[in-house]
Amino acid sequence: MKESESSHRRPTLLEAIVAVVVSFACIGVGVLALGVDVHVPIVIATSFICVIGRYLLHFQWKEIEEGIFRGIMIGLQAILILMIVGMIIGSWIQGGVVPTLIYYGLSLLSPAIFLFATLLICSIVSLATGTSWGTSGTVGLALIGIAAGLGVPAPLAAGVVISGAYFGDKMSPLSDTTNLAPAVAGTTLFSHIRAMISTTMTTYVIVIIITVVLGFKFAGGTLDVSKIQAFQKLLAAEFHISPLGFIPPIVVILLAALRFPAIPSLFAGVVLGSIMILFQGSGLATMVTAIHYGYTPVLSAEIAGAESLDAVSALLASKGIADVAPELAKEVAQMLSELLQRGGLDSMMWTVSLIFCALSFGGVMERCGFLEVLLDSLLRHVESVTGLITSVIFACIFTNILLADQYVAIVLPGRMFKSAFDKKGLHPRMLSRTLEDSGTLTSVLIPWNTCGAYHTSLFGVPTLEYLPYAFLNYLNPLVAIALTAMGKFIFWRKDTDDDIITE
Repeated sequence: MKESESSHRRPTLLEAIVAVVVSFACIGVGVLALGVDVHVPIVIATSFICVIGRYLLHFQWKEIEEGIFRGIMIGLQAILILMIVGMIIGSWIQGGVVPTLIYYGLSLLSPAIFLFATLLICSIVSLATGTSWGTSGTVGLALIGIAAGLGVPAPLAAGVVISGAYFGDKMSPLSDTTNLAPAVAGTTLFSHIRAMISTTMTTYVIVIIITVVLGFKFAGGTLDVSKIQAFQKLLAAEFHISPLGFIPPIVVILLAALRFPAIPSLFAGVVLGSIMILFQGSGLATMVTAIHYGYTPVLSAEIAGAESLDAVSALLASKGIADVAPELAKEVAQMLSELLQRGGLDSMMWTVSLIFCALSFGGVMERCGFLEVLLDSLLRHVESVTGLITSVIFACIFTNILLADQYVAIVLPGRMFKSAFDKKGLHPRMLSRTLEDSGTLTSVLIPWNTCGAYHTSLFGVPTLEYLPYAFLNYLNPLVAIALTAMGKFIFWRKDTDDDIITE
């Protein structure tokens, strides 16, 4: 038989289940037992599916290869956007944009509204940086230390930090998951973000009310402002803090609101960030380096790496900082150094390579018919839109539990349910929104998931202890189901063909 001819067959349900179980086992053992990055386990799982497709289902290699290429093609726009996002983050930190947002955000703190302010600050920082992990590990960790001084329980503080960090991560155009979900579903970045406003902002308002009410209990506490002031003074010493720093994010938000395409809108952020770098007094070489490799901390890194407290005092004196204790300065400088040392085109290559691996896996699973067989079985008795949305949410949660990685929990259910949304006549942004409502948010609620394990080790609080207080993360999927059941915010293809990316 010629290579161009095909005699392949449709897999049975048992074969599809075996393919998924073995693939999940490969990825699960790699991530959970061996503790390695998920990339190579996904490649191994993909290789297994290729072998099954070639020799059991009799697909020609050319057909399998086409499935891989087709899977990758859907993510090319997201990959390009992520590369631009890396350049934005590098330029915005070097140009003082992100430090300005942090500086003014910390000014919001007071005992009476501490929990609400914590939620808001973490949301702002995560929106500006596109990273929940980075926000939790820096500003979030500092806020938990402040919470201890106010008598706020650590699990409560951790849950509120996580809610804010994941809100920003979910809604930020700089986030990798926010770019991955629409790429998998077949819609554009800003269409996806606009669709998430309905479910996420509804949930966010509920979380604000909860934090304000809970905050009354701690209104009588005394806020230790020394750490806050230390943060602000070190930021002001390393960067020129100015309200001009608000201009780049405001312009990007306005361009998104005016429905400009994502790539030129985000690249405008790179241009404005570059201008801000020049305003900081840096040269062209520094600007190009920051865009390519990200920001390298200077003062904060020097203080964090100082060999003695006398050396810290000397560094503080050289910058005219006289009222920050050397011990506190060293602690805060370490946090700032970790937060600010990021960004750049080069920093996105880990995520880009993971997306290539995950999309290849999804493409092979789809081309060999495994996803179609599983979907037919799962949706045999699902007829309503609410049932479809609920199925996606539970599929994402199940994948997060079994595979312990939020990226796979977006890609695999996304590819599995895409055809079902198309047949139902739903706009792809309904699928992308649901993937983020569940796949992104629930990852941190699972102790053995990479996100849950990270935050447990970071805060020293077991996942199941902060889980009840991570309000946004478990309420958002419930709100999404409830709004759909009420017939609210359902987007149909027939209403608009805009923002649909065809394969």
